[in-house]
Amino acid sequence: MHRPIFGHSFAVLVAPILLSVLAFYFLSKKKNNAARNAADADNGAPGSLTAPTDTDFGGSSSSPTGNCYEVFLSFKGSDTRKGFTDHLYHGLVDAGVDTFRDDDELCQGQDIRPVLMEAITNSKVLIPIFSESYGTSSWCLDELVQIMERKNNNGQIVLPIFYKVKPSDVGHQRGSFGDAFLKREKRLLKRGFDPTTLENWKKALLEVSTLSGYEADGYEADLVKSIVRKVLSELKKKFELDISENSVGIDRHVKEIMEFVDTKKSHATLFVGIHGMGGIGKTTLAKAIYNKLSNQFEHRSFIADIRESWKRNGAHYLRNQLIYDILKHENKVHNEDKGTTYISCKFKCKKVLLLLDDVDDVIRLKRLAGNRDWFSSGSMVIITTRNERILEEFGVDYPYDHKEMDNDQSMILFSKHAFRRDSPPREFEDLAHKVVSITKGLPLSLEVLGSLLCGQKLAFWRATIDKLKEVPPKEVREKLRISYEVLEYEQKQIFLDIACFFVGTDSRTASYMWDACQFFPGAGIEVLRFMSLIKIGDDHQLRMHDQLKDLGKEIVREENRREPRNRSRLWDYKEVKKVLKKNKGTGKIEAIDRTEGSSEGSGETAKRDGDIYTEEQFKNLTSLRFLHVKGAHLTGDFKDSMEGLRWLRWRECPMNFEVNNFPAEELAVLEMP
Repeated sequence: MHRPIFGHSFAVLVAPILLSVLAFYFLSKKKNNAARNAADADNGAPGSLTAPTDTDFGGSSSSPTGNCYEVFLSFKGSDTRKGFTDHLYHGLVDAGVDTFRDDDELCQGQDIRPVLMEAITNSKVLIPIFSESYGTSSWCLDELVQIMERKNNNGQIVLPIFYKVKPSDVGHQRGSFGDAFLKREKRLLKRGFDPTTLENWKKALLEVSTLSGYEADGYEADLVKSIVRKVLSELKKKFELDISENSVGIDRHVKEIMEFVDTKKSHATLFVGIHGMGGIGKTTLAKAIYNKLSNQFEHRSFIADIRESWKRNGAHYLRNQLIYDILKHENKVHNEDKGTTYISCKFKCKKVLLLLDDVDDVIRLKRLAGNRDWFSSGSMVIITTRNERILEEFGVDYPYDHKEMDNDQSMILFSKHAFRRDSPPREFEDLAHKVVSITKGLPLSLEVLGSLLCGQKLAFWRATIDKLKEVPPKEVREKLRISYEVLEYEQKQIFLDIACFFVGTDSRTASYMWDACQFFPGAGIEVLRFMSLIKIGDDHQLRMHDQLKDLGKEIVREENRREPRNRSRLWDYKEVKKVLKKNKGTGKIEAIDRTEGSSEGSGETAKRDGDIYTEEQFKNLTSLRFLHVKGAHLTGDFKDSMEGLRWLRWRECPMNFEVNNFPAEELAVLEMP
């Protein structure tokens, strides 16, 4: 019996099929290229990418390509397809970003205009890459018009990249970019091209040239990294968890507390306390309860971050905030007894909802919430604290112990920050479970570590997990420190400055100093925000979680445990006084805050400064760039002292003072209210 011979006969059978497939492929590719070239030909039609109507897609939201993209790249293929655009595309894809570029995404033989239009419409970030001959392509310019329309109408993000051309040359059609564009324009006009389309192109070019983008004038690898990081940051903003979205694991806690509240229909004021470790999500839970109940109260007040605000602003500031929130008018109460009498008298007939966040002292709690007689019947006071004993001593009605998240909830929260979705991709599943297991359900760690790992490759994940395994299970601060260690030098300086001095400060003001010190605050703040190490409020104020703030201060203390004068930053009242009064300043000190507030660990409120400082006490502070004093007197000749000072914040500055040769040449910020 002979074996069948497949080799020759099989080839004879299959060859015609393969030839047909290849012929169809190249014919389709040629057809698509011809379609695109037709739009770029001098005698071609305008080729506008008009937006599809509902009937174009039958009213369906489904995509012809079956995909919704995160990034759309618009580029002139002959200029950058095989170089910069290819590097950027793969950089984005490697970071887990769904990216559209026509040669990869378009099915051969289909009408590509609707596909391109829908890709632009559905992408969250639109990146036009302007090269020298970008303006010679009708196709590219039509894409640009649609990109700018999506930005203006839908709020989509546009990040222009100017590849070996200047933004002003693109916007005003000058230089080599303008030469190529204008030659093309003349040829088109001779052939009766629609002048309205030309004006739309010019308008889009001018508008996009004014946007904040990137210029390719250095190392392209570094530029790609910066763009990828920026894209990830912008995409992450869509998933940032404010109180309205952060339902991960919180519903069960809200339900438990509300069940208790609903059973207490008494006429007395109800006090509910939420306690737990830092970073566990106490404030988020308290806000959720507050929001759920707020429509039942005419008078409401939310006093945030009492522990820090009390140190920075004092009791009177917080009491006056409370009075303004409830009564809606200014009232400056500066006397302790009068303040208590005023609040207890004026609030007695008010049904109040009050949220006191991060209380660290029972005396402070009593000064703000007093007792049940301060408020009308039906009032409710919510208190968050790390210290359960404060709630016991105050006598709250319901102390709630806020526990860690369970494994499923932890994975959802971690995935939102690491992958911008609710679950990890298949190739990251095992590693994600390891991180979640190590963090033990602490929301802050899940958020920070997820942000650290977002967009990183598997090797970086494995190295980070190895570091986490070396940290003792309950050492939260050391887990968070891993994110600090990967920062660049300038970013570390900004982080430490915020932790020690600038929580609650306008980021724009602080950036003047950081810019003068060449810390590159634009990029630095963006990196810190992306990594969840800071947040920026709607009022531009810098925000930082207490655990991260404590981490920053601990890093500074580690510079020299025994001698504060050998640290880079001083903020503790007693330590600053010791260094300045005894002329123990050194060139290592870069920033000093010598103001009213609590001396750390003492629990006592410092008196107003009021001291007199001479040039001798600052003579050795050759590296000082930030100085904050309040009510102090400076006197003497400051020549050759503090020559590098970039920011002087002198609150309650005396009307008469004698200072000669004060080093103002390098000042970027001067505050003397």
